[in-house]
Amino acid sequence: MKQRCVAWAHIAGWALVRALPEPVARTVFRFSADLAWRRGGAGARRLAGNLRRVVGPDMSEPDFRRLVRAGLRSYARYWLEVFRLPVTSPERIVSGARTINAEAIHRAHAAGNGVIIALPHTGNWDHAGAWVVLIGMPFTTVAERLEPAALFDRFVAYREGLGMEVLPLTGGKTPPFEVLADRLRAGRLVCIVGDRDLSKRGIEVSFFGGRTRMPAGPALLAVRTGAPLLPATLWYEGDDWGIRIHDPIQVPPGRSPTERVKMMTQRLADAFAEGIAAHPQDWHMLQRVWLDDLPPDERRRHDDRMAASTDPAVRPGG
Repeated sequence: MKQRCVAWAHIAGWALVRALPEPVARTVFRFSADLAWRRGGAGARRLAGNLRRVVGPDMSEPDFRRLVRAGLRSYARYWLEVFRLPVTSPERIVSGARTINAEAIHRAHAAGNGVIIALPHTGNWDHAGAWVVLIGMPFTTVAERLEPAALFDRFVAYREGLGMEVLPLTGGKTPPFEVLADRLRAGRLVCIVGDRDLSKRGIEVSFFGGRTRMPAGPALLAVRTGAPLLPATLWYEGDDWGIRIHDPIQVPPGRSPTERVKMMTQRLADAFAEGIAAHPQDWHMLQRVWLDDLPPDERRRHDDRMAASTDPAVRPGG
């Protein structure tokens, strides 16, 4: 019953935000972000911890507090735009995209081997997805199942309405990795948000000087299918949306599949770090990221599990 109420509350809020005049909705969401900043709840504290890793210890406390507030405002803006994206005109979606190196997508797509775009939780990835569809490249992506199911179904329907094919991370008829590989072999675009490992079996990488895990999927798909892997990072640029397509991450020659996946995932983490460092306020990461931040017992279990694993990099679920 509680989950059903949560779902209906989200759906009702979705409709309300779309019905409100945009300036009014923006004011409400900005006020909510500032309230969360002042209260300093769990999400705000986690965002602050993550951002301190990004900017380091030298930023003054007043400047850092302003950065955290800007980060919460950016996160609130993301949700406002998600709710309003179905009523945002295609012309605005395309004209508001401030792109760097977008031609890399076109070059890779024209080669016919499919394209893998991997990105972190920065800026507005739903807007970027709608933009990619509108410039003529529908794509397939994977979504973590939300509870309650009605809310997950709503998000899937919303994203499919924008022209995306959405696969559930778990519970589908076919493992998502196999479907993604098939789409790439058919020359299609695949987009994966890849700055947080949801399976807890991912690749350990160095990220802003600490240890974390990132999914093996993007690199493993590139190794298995030959599709190019392009990192992308996003940010807000005034009222518009910044989109940078980084140079392709090449498959290292003369290495085992495991070594290739590990090396490529580290290079992906480096590209994400470059984009996040340039626009830290637009990294919407309110969950724990670094292994060093885990409780000691959980961190020890992780280290023991990784030490016992013989080949963690070549598991599609990682």
